[in-house]
Order: sequence, then C-alpha cells, then structure tokens
Amino acid sequence: MRVFIFAALILLSFPGKGNENAQRIRLLEEKLRCLVCQNQSLADSNAELAGDLRREVREQVSAGRSDEQIADYLVQRYGDFVLYEPPFKASTALLWIGPFVLLAAASLVLVATLRRRRRAPEEPALAAEEKRLVERVLGRDESAR
Repeated sequence: MRVFIFAALILLSFPGKGNENAQRIRLLEEKLRCLVCQNQSLADSNAELAGDLRREVREQVSAGRSDEQIADYLVQRYGDFVLYEPPFKASTALLWIGPFVLLAAASLVLVATLRRRRRAPEEPALAAEEKRLVERVLGRDESAR
C-alpha cells in the first residue's frame, strides 16, 4: 500500500497537462476583467459572476479552445470591457486616448493659471490707518488696552 501511495505522489508531482492547463487558466483569468468589480481580474474577484466566468473559462480550456477563441467568445458575449487591454478601435478610442487628453487639458489649465498670476498686479500695501484698523479687529492693538 505504501508503494502505491508513494508512486501516486511521484506521478502527481511531475508537471503534466493538468498543471499546464491550470497555469493557462490562471493567465487567462488575469487578462480578463470582473464585470462586477471592474477593477479586479477574474482571478482576484470573489463576485458570483466572476466565479461563473472562471467556470466558463475552465470549461472552454477543457474543450480544447485556444486563448484567442475564449477571449473572442467572452468579448462577443460581454463586450470589450471584459478585457483588461481592449483593442484600439473606434468604440475604445476614448479609453486609450482619454487619459492623454485629460493630461494635456490639465497642463494647459496649469500654464494659463501660472501666467495669469505672474501678470496680476501686486496689491498695494495697507496704509497706516488701515493697519491700525486690522490690528484692532484682530485684537492685537496695544493702544486700545
């Protein structure tokens, strides 16, 4: 009996098709986005839908479909949003270009603000009477005590 258990453990420790499929499934799950969490991959999400999608990926890998076929099937069913790196096309252009447009707009606003500050005239200093009034209002006027 010990020999049988030892032989089974040795056979299971060798990398085989099951181990390769497990790695492949894990890589696929990391490339796909959880549609509920949106900021987690399928591999990291605990959402019920993510579990269903992981099960679907495992079934398709077992059926012998390629990674591209599996990704295409999920994109057909759920749209490009299911991919962490959606392809560049008209419907996803904003995803790819949007951050750069926002960065450029923020840079223009910053430059315009800095130039406006530089051109603004300095405010004149307070006159002696105004200084005394401010000191009195703030409670720092020594002569009022």
